[in-house]
Amino acid sequence: MTTNTPQKSILLLALLLVPHLAAAATPGNELISQTQRRRLLDYHHRNGGDNAHDAVDPSYTFPNPHLRDAYVAMQAWKRAILSDPHNVTGTWNGPDVCAYEGVFCAPSPHDPYLVVVAGIDLNHADLAGHLPDELGLLTDLAVLHANSNRFCGAVPESLDGLTLLHELDLSNNRLVGAFPDVVLRLPSLRYLDLRFNDFEGHVPSELFDRPLDAIFLNSNRLRFTIPDNVGNSPVSVLVLANNDFGGCLPASVANMSRTLDEIILMNTGLKSCVPPELGMLTGLKVLDVSHNSLMGAIPGELANLQNIEQLDLGHNRLVGDVPEGICHLPHLKNFTYSYNFITGEAPVCLHVKAIDDRRNCIDGRPDQRPADQCQFFSTHHSVNCDAFMCKNSPPPPYYEVSPEDRYLSPPPPSPVYYSSPPPPYYEVSPEDRYLSPPPPSPVMWKLPVYEYSSPPPPATTP
Repeated sequence: MTTNTPQKSILLLALLLVPHLAAAATPGNELISQTQRRRLLDYHHRNGGDNAHDAVDPSYTFPNPHLRDAYVAMQAWKRAILSDPHNVTGTWNGPDVCAYEGVFCAPSPHDPYLVVVAGIDLNHADLAGHLPDELGLLTDLAVLHANSNRFCGAVPESLDGLTLLHELDLSNNRLVGAFPDVVLRLPSLRYLDLRFNDFEGHVPSELFDRPLDAIFLNSNRLRFTIPDNVGNSPVSVLVLANNDFGGCLPASVANMSRTLDEIILMNTGLKSCVPPELGMLTGLKVLDVSHNSLMGAIPGELANLQNIEQLDLGHNRLVGDVPEGICHLPHLKNFTYSYNFITGEAPVCLHVKAIDDRRNCIDGRPDQRPADQCQFFSTHHSVNCDAFMCKNSPPPPYYEVSPEDRYLSPPPPSPVYYSSPPPPYYEVSPEDRYLSPPPPSPVMWKLPVYEYSSPPPPATTP
């Protein structure tokens, strides 16, 4: 098997998590797993009588039934792979599943004398094919990484048998269909990465009630309104960029202040004002709401983001002056508000390490918009942020009186009632947070202690 020692250590360390997750594998979940196994065997019987266990070479012996099931699953996956340019599956022969490339074995959390398949890492293997139902037989998996391949089709519902799965990374593939709600039925899941696929449609609001540490859904074809319960999520990283959400970023995002470190909403079709509640996310290091249709002034509350390092408000329709307090933030390294209609900035803003104020309406600054464009926008564009009613129910229909979307004021919105923020399932100290938005840097996470594989590179177009 061609693997390196650090990779092996990473997966073995990951398995140390499983005893803490074992409580999630309730008797009900064990019953689901048993039922899933019977269903998979019946599936083979119904499809030509090729019973999975009957297909095992009778000369093969296995140390335990778990490894026999893993053999069945891996052989089914090998048959489902149509292209393997690096011959990764060339080692997937014989009964010694633990010797297969990309497969990692370790003692079971329930029995230290029982060796099981604890992790599969096929990142960047360039495999083409699909994900077979038999993957549901890998009930001991804590880690499933298959990013940067060419897997197509849907995510199999049989994955709901993986009750110990802690990390699921299927990013940068060609997976299709609706959002795979099977991930909502994985009780131990903490890391979900589905970016750079072709999932489409609605994302269940229940996703934000799950105890996830990181959610990556960027660069799919998802279309939905960010739900009010987004603030229930205990994630430290939320990346939803390059989808089509529209509407508002709910004010309940303020409830994420205990854990949220990065939020990336670039190019999601947001059409509202920048919610001042973002200023309550005092632990935030990265905030990117660029390439949307955000309007109104930059809220002064953003000056409360004492830990912010990267702040990107570019390519929107923001007006007014840049609040001076933002430019005094001690850790601010990159501040972008280009391609807006900003009319003023304090001199201190020019001392931010990396600032981008191009294509605004700021007197005396280079590379600004033409004066006639600024004049037209200022006289034909006014916004009442209450018109969007982002803090409560969706706004009533408004009408456009100019191409720049001038809105008339509706009746005052109802009072805002925030739900209580959920208690975090563990405390996150500042040094345990992500320091830069993915990709491409590897992500280190100290609670629990192991290293994620590198996120996939951005998808390229021919």
